[in-house]
Amino acid sequence: MQQEPKSRRERAAELISLLVPTWRPTPWQGLWAIRIGIVLGILVAIGYSYDVTLWDWIKLLIVPAAIAGAGLWFTQQQRERELQIADQRAQNDREIADQRRQDDTLRAYLDQIGALLLSTENPLRESKNAQTLARARTLTVLKQLDPERKENVLVFLVESNLIEMSGPTINLARADFSGISPKQLLIFHQPIHLLEVNLQGADLSNVVMTRVDLTGADLRGATLPDMKEAPLSAAKLEGANLRGVALYDADLSHAHLTKANLRSAILEHAHLNWAHLRDADLSNAQLEGADLSNAQLEGAELFMAKLTGATVTEEQLATCKSLRYATMPNGQKYEEWLKSQGRKENGKSGGSS
Repeated sequence: MQQEPKSRRERAAELISLLVPTWRPTPWQGLWAIRIGIVLGILVAIGYSYDVTLWDWIKLLIVPAAIAGAGLWFTQQQRERELQIADQRAQNDREIADQRRQDDTLRAYLDQIGALLLSTENPLRESKNAQTLARARTLTVLKQLDPERKENVLVFLVESNLIEMSGPTINLARADFSGISPKQLLIFHQPIHLLEVNLQGADLSNVVMTRVDLTGADLRGATLPDMKEAPLSAAKLEGANLRGVALYDADLSHAHLTKANLRSAILEHAHLNWAHLRDADLSNAQLEGADLSNAQLEGAELFMAKLTGATVTEEQLATCKSLRYATMPNGQKYEEWLKSQGRKENGKSGGSS
């Protein structure tokens, strides 16, 4: 069957789809196309009477058209720059307003706690009601502040001796200090009580944490100090979440790590002598070259742990909950080591994770 010839409109549509396949004219663009077509039609009609062709008109109008187009483009660019400047100014205003709000919040908090400290009728260090109020205000204000101002709160609490380990005036259990970066401002020279504190992602690289009570604290993703300069020896970390934390060459001697989560922790060449690791989860932990002499490992989970070159006795390892798939101090896999020793896997030291 012979195909019917295509109309001009169909041919024009095909030409446009070939030249610009993804272009779909908007109603606004279509309206301007109609206007341009009308103007060209009028020019052709006028030129016909004076023997002026369409090409003559185009050559005559190309310079004014180019100038007009450049003017429109410049106007559009200027408008976009003005909008960007306005957006940036609005963003700056919002940031300034937020900074002022946080400054006011911090100032009000310090004034409130200062008033409780100086109160003669309801002194903070003696009144349980005042301590409960101070704790509530502290937990609330920390959620409203950025890391820098959280740091100011912690410095104030430390220097005011309000969170000593021996008996904190303000209990910081479940307080949110995430993201703080104390740097050299905060040095824990005295015992400090930080039970169940959220320190996820905190930068503690210049904090001395010896004798800190971090029982139940969440330290995942935290940047801990250079352990040669700032040891964690004797620190209380019972039940603390240290999963995946880098503790290379750390001084954790005598540290209390009972039931701590040390899964996938990097403990290469760490000093864990005399450490309390009862029921600790050390699954997949990197313990190459670690000193575990006299460490208490009763019930510890060492599933897939790497102990190559570690200082630890067979008697200590025998008390672990699981050593399945672990790499032993001599480099052998646990299962191969058992065979070489003529032993069989038992429920205590060979249990699964």
